[in-house]
Amino acid sequence: MKKIVLFMAVAALALSGSQAFAAKKQLVIVVKGLDNPFFEAIHQGCLKWNSENADSEYECFYTGPASTSDEAGEAQILQDVLSKPDTAAVAISPSNAPLIAQTLRSAAPTIPVMTLDADLIKADASLRKTYLGTDNYLMGQKIGEYIKAAKPKGGTICTIEGNAAADNILQRAQGMRDAISGQKGLAALAGEGGWTEVAGCPVFTNDDGAKGVQAMSDILAANPELDAFGIMGGWPLFGAPQPYRDLFKPLADRIASNDFAIGAADTIGDEVAIAKEGLVTALVGQRPFEMGYKAPSVMIDLIEGKPVEDPVFTGLDECTKDTVDTCIQK
Repeated sequence: MKKIVLFMAVAALALSGSQAFAAKKQLVIVVKGLDNPFFEAIHQGCLKWNSENADSEYECFYTGPASTSDEAGEAQILQDVLSKPDTAAVAISPSNAPLIAQTLRSAAPTIPVMTLDADLIKADASLRKTYLGTDNYLMGQKIGEYIKAAKPKGGTICTIEGNAAADNILQRAQGMRDAISGQKGLAALAGEGGWTEVAGCPVFTNDDGAKGVQAMSDILAANPELDAFGIMGGWPLFGAPQPYRDLFKPLADRIASNDFAIGAADTIGDEVAIAKEGLVTALVGQRPFEMGYKAPSVMIDLIEGKPVEDPVFTGLDECTKDTVDTCIQK
């Protein structure tokens, strides 16, 4: 009889423990796609927060569509998590900013929603509490500064972008144009500051690395005297590193002499190794792990009504061939 009572007590304790775990409130991070190593770094930051806060009533939960190109899938996941009773707050990285804004208007959530990595457009900023991530305009500006330093007299350039509706990428492209032209707000360059964007550019790749490399190959074939690429996300370098190397190894001497310039975003995957090989002029990297690690704490502050800055910027890492061993913040 005592054994039965003891067994029942242990079972009840185990059940209550599992229920307590299951009842944890979810701090949900929704990213553009699970196929992108940039977002996996955000996931790792989320997991570190969980490991350091095992006794918290909250748990960081990471999700997103399988493919970064699945804009509708991301919007559907956002709608689903907002409808779940255990969702306490959401951090969303909008692939298509207008679509996510529309989803938020339709859902009219009563829980805090913030943006992460990518923001909504300014007209829709009231739909989220804050933005946590990169100062994207500054990032693009720094990419532009490296290109301009390499080619001070200007030349022809092609910009490689991701999703045409991704506000973070558009901000980077604007920052780059402003930096190399010396003028603000130009939608395209036609000789300003000595720079001209060639026909067919910008190229939108939907964050597909192989598509980005193919696009650059096509642009070079059509413009053999091209002077620069501005790559607003690291997709071609970390998503298709060997095809990228194959394309630019023949241009290594031009890159080394600053006759050809490539300024690119991010410092993940093979990107730093590619910089060390001299196949990019400079990388300006984000800190996705930091974004994933900080997001749960910011969401809790929002839940508790504490003051939170808007925006909350994470830093940038700048890497060239000469600084690759020390350029990444540890």
